[in-house]
Amino acid sequence: MKRLKTLQLLRFFVLNILLITSATAFSQKRNQDVYKFPENVYVNTREIINIPDFGGYVTLKCDFHCHTIFSDGNVNPIIRVDEAWNNGLDAIAITDHIEYKKYKEYVVADHNKSNEIAVAQGEKIGFIVIKGAEITRKKPIGHLNALFIQDANKLEMADPVDAIKEAVHQGAFILWNHPGWPNDSATLYDIHKELIAQKLIHGIEVFNQATWYPKVIDWAAEYNLTVMANTDMHQLINTSYGNTKNARPMTLVFAKEKSEAGIKEALFAGRTLATFFNYVVGNEDLIKGLIEASLNVKVIDEKKGIFEVANYSDIEYTITYGDVLVKLFPGKISRLTMKQNQEVTFINCYTKGNKQVKMFLK
Repeated sequence: MKRLKTLQLLRFFVLNILLITSATAFSQKRNQDVYKFPENVYVNTREIINIPDFGGYVTLKCDFHCHTIFSDGNVNPIIRVDEAWNNGLDAIAITDHIEYKKYKEYVVADHNKSNEIAVAQGEKIGFIVIKGAEITRKKPIGHLNALFIQDANKLEMADPVDAIKEAVHQGAFILWNHPGWPNDSATLYDIHKELIAQKLIHGIEVFNQATWYPKVIDWAAEYNLTVMANTDMHQLINTSYGNTKNARPMTLVFAKEKSEAGIKEALFAGRTLATFFNYVVGNEDLIKGLIEASLNVKVIDEKKGIFEVANYSDIEYTITYGDVLVKLFPGKISRLTMKQNQEVTFINCYTKGNKQVKMFLK
């Protein structure tokens, strides 16, 4: 026993000497007291979020509602772009408030500056940044994001409807933000119906930060609004969602191409799904297409009803059939006992506030 402990201690010291020697070998000596490690030790990394393409479209992971120090956010636009790239997103929109600047005493600039900085950083690292702004008013009209704008300064108007019309004149897609804010009451007011009828509202947030609005799914279906999920982030992302992969709300955009123009066309066409914490919300055909692209079903024993379901996506699907509940974990194969061509309910996939997706596994 004593000899074993001596050997263990010897191995420990040898290992540490090797580590120190290796580190010194790969470092650059400046003087007797200082060594500098090579730059490639500090590699910038990006998450790979596996959500499949399907139907001839490329699936893009997007966040269309973010703030910076140029309104009431607490980060620089460059940081906002970099963290989105790190998180595995394909595009973000910078949507600083037109009417509210928390740090105006220290950050002196017009309404376009945050977009200019963010777009430049996006071009530098090869990441899509969409110019946006948030028209910020009290209920009943609430807050609306204008995406794909040309000049945010022109949206500074007394009448919010005039501001919306100016944004649309610039080619903007108008998104109604957090419809249940600030009083936890999601109400479709007459002003919203009028704006929708005039094609001055095109999309609506089903998820915002850590909140979702079930009846908004029904509004989206009834009024043909594009469903979206966004962070509305003011802090650093990891202060709200930690370092967990695929944790932040995302709008999945099914685009003809990976470009700003491709995203814009898809948003106006309504080819999106809203996702958050493994919930998937939106058009039934799109959800079913995503599920079919994500899962592969293999028959193991037809007589005994044994099947394997491989989930090649990073979405954790939860299904029920009869009195059985099964989680189909990302990147794993689940072995199930069920009937062939079994219809299952995906209880985390909603097409309406109270309607979940049902389909056959085959």
